[in-house]
Amino acid sequence: MPFAEDVAILGERVKAGCLDIPNRLVCQAMEGCDGKADGSPDTLTERRYKRLSEGGSGLIWFEATAVMEEGRANPRQLWINEGNLDSFKRQVEKIKEDGMSANGYAPVVIMQATHSGRYSKPNGTPVPLIAYNNPIFEKESPISSDRIVTDEYLDRVGEALVKGAVLAERAGFDGVDIKCCHRYLNSELLSAYNRDGRYGGSFENRTRLLRESVRGAVASCSSDFAVTSRLNVYDGFEYPYGFGVGKEGIAPDWSEGIRLVSELYREGMRLINITMGNPYFNPHVNRPFASGGYTAEEHPLEGVLRMLDGIAEIKRGVLDMKIISSALTYLGVAAPFVASGYIQNGGFDLAGFGRTILAYPDFAQDILRCGEMKRDKLCICCSKCTEIMRKPGGTPGCVVRDKEVYLPIYKEPCGGVK
Repeated sequence: MPFAEDVAILGERVKAGCLDIPNRLVCQAMEGCDGKADGSPDTLTERRYKRLSEGGSGLIWFEATAVMEEGRANPRQLWINEGNLDSFKRQVEKIKEDGMSANGYAPVVIMQATHSGRYSKPNGTPVPLIAYNNPIFEKESPISSDRIVTDEYLDRVGEALVKGAVLAERAGFDGVDIKCCHRYLNSELLSAYNRDGRYGGSFENRTRLLRESVRGAVASCSSDFAVTSRLNVYDGFEYPYGFGVGKEGIAPDWSEGIRLVSELYREGMRLINITMGNPYFNPHVNRPFASGGYTAEEHPLEGVLRMLDGIAEIKRGVLDMKIISSALTYLGVAAPFVASGYIQNGGFDLAGFGRTILAYPDFAQDILRCGEMKRDKLCICCSKCTEIMRKPGGTPGCVVRDKEVYLPIYKEPCGGVK
């Protein structure tokens, strides 16, 4: 991996279309599962974004926010709608104010608009809405075919994503992410090779929901509002069930990913957030880790390298697109030096950190002010934050570094050190 001795490049401003990002450090979208029943932010949500806004990152990728009630991943997932728009306005205003007060600049804030598809659980029990049956996931318990969404339903999803973008702009966000990753509905469609109708089969059809939602959002929002996407370019399981793979085995094939990013650029997108894998099926692909009750058939550094080198392939294919990386957390204290090396070599433009932000919300301040990350603040890649997310009523956070995290399923705080 490229490795730079100096991380000063991470403090540089980045222009991406209408966005002027104060530095190259990004807080990735990390769900808290701690909103209110009506979809608005709650106390723990507000606390999390106060810590992140004060932490110094130039860009906060605001967590997955449903645009249709039945597409919520859990009963406490955020859900933006006309009825709670004022609460989102207050949340964005507070993020901007806290960032300016702590750092002298306000972070750019992008809302991730989502429909959870096969992982929809709006009332606490699974109510999947799928693009097609997938035997790799479903195995001996196939989901009923009546849960396969129709083309007409997907038309409505597209309309809801565009409406979500309009609401996000009204709430004061700087942009919207038409989410297309990790096998949620939009991402699943990318591999709908055997689906009939307007959303399956050809590349044009499989990418239709993403492209038309992006086009609609661009047309419906102002020129000062960014439309982007967190996009899977590699799923990591076999054709015809995985996107970004060849027709034999699971080796990456970047050609359709490059083609899709190129088309999104032509639609007006100037910033994109690249990821891979499925956290429910092959979590090592998008978040290489040290432990957590799951065994991967590769060393975590192989996963990091596949992610970072794959993102560099996309960047080489679409040079004018500003690209955000993923999968840096496992590198620990080496992460800012590796990220700087890739950026200097033209591999990507901004460094995205996911699990790190739950353990170490001020990581950006330490990188920018001290030139390094502090070992005693690091995420240790134990995957407890994910384990909490899987628990009914769990509100994810870092049980190792954050003594303020509470789990409604337990009576006591998780403990640990602040």
